[in-house]
Amino acid sequence: VSTQSTWGPSKANVAMVREVITISIGQCGIQYGNAVWAQYCEEHNIDPDGHPQSDYDPEDRQLLSFFEAQNTEKLDAANQDFVPRQVTVDLESTVIDEIRQGAYRDLYHPEFLLNANEDAANNFARGHYTIGKENIDATSELIRKLTDNSENVQGFIINHAVGGGTGSGLGGLVLERLSVDYRKKSKIGFEVYPSPNLSPVIVEAYNGLLATHLLLDYTEVSLVLDNEAIYEILQRDLKVKRPTYSNVNRIMAKAVSSMTASLRFDGELNVDMNEFQTNLVPFPRLHFMTSSIAPVLSEAKGSKNFESNTVQDITDYAFNPASFLVKYSDFDVAEDKYMAISINCRLRCRRGQVHGHLHQ
Repeated sequence: VSTQSTWGPSKANVAMVREVITISIGQCGIQYGNAVWAQYCEEHNIDPDGHPQSDYDPEDRQLLSFFEAQNTEKLDAANQDFVPRQVTVDLESTVIDEIRQGAYRDLYHPEFLLNANEDAANNFARGHYTIGKENIDATSELIRKLTDNSENVQGFIINHAVGGGTGSGLGGLVLERLSVDYRKKSKIGFEVYPSPNLSPVIVEAYNGLLATHLLLDYTEVSLVLDNEAIYEILQRDLKVKRPTYSNVNRIMAKAVSSMTASLRFDGELNVDMNEFQTNLVPFPRLHFMTSSIAPVLSEAKGSKNFESNTVQDITDYAFNPASFLVKYSDFDVAEDKYMAISINCRLRCRRGQVHGHLHQ
């Protein structure tokens, strides 16, 4: 069991920043990727235009693993501007045009927003063999530019869905190219998989199957996400009667942010991307993870409800199948076994407490 905590200053590795490059592919990957960057900006006190807020801490150099400072000489709030280390790719322009005109349009560098003119039409073959293949070289060139701007890249995070055409087809091409060009670098994928009962695309099961064949070989860790499971969490726990994709994306952003927090903040157990693979993957091809987030409480219930939760309560809630971000119809809490577990604690507690509750 690997327990990672993200609090308390640690000066041992302040100077060393190991960059992580994010690649968002396709409509789903881009839209929930935007929610992730909005979450990062909140956590690091950065405005939507990339400028630090007044309470920004200039000593917080660990954020440079995900953000690129435009003025490297001065890191104080008055003279700084931060840009995400991200490449955004889609085969048609609608979703990327929303970024170019949206609230975070000044956060992203326009050079790293890439779109083609013809989409994959929810077809893996179009995304992988025809339209996608025409755009893979331009995508690789943008990734190369970002890596050249970095001192010591530790790995890549890929946001995409495997039920559509671009996320599955072009996503597989990008992962294949990364495996060739950056063989030693870790690749962690956050994949939105088709839901058991909700299906906006009739052929998404086929797209997902073909994409999974590539993910087996080309990602080190894949975190599986599922819209249906998140819809249920929103309706049951947050009392949202009709959840929108915006609501779903924010829950996904919380989960992604919690996993990357140990890369973005100094702490007692600040880790690098290789450690996720080391701790979680028993066999190289068996690397598809079930993610969970706890506690999920609505504002309507009041903050006192949150304060009354103990470490035991939060741990139990995280292991409750109702908290999983993947829908399992036949999961048995008593009979099913965990091969590996990573708990990322974003609360003030001792490691021994969490270990103790896990063994209970």
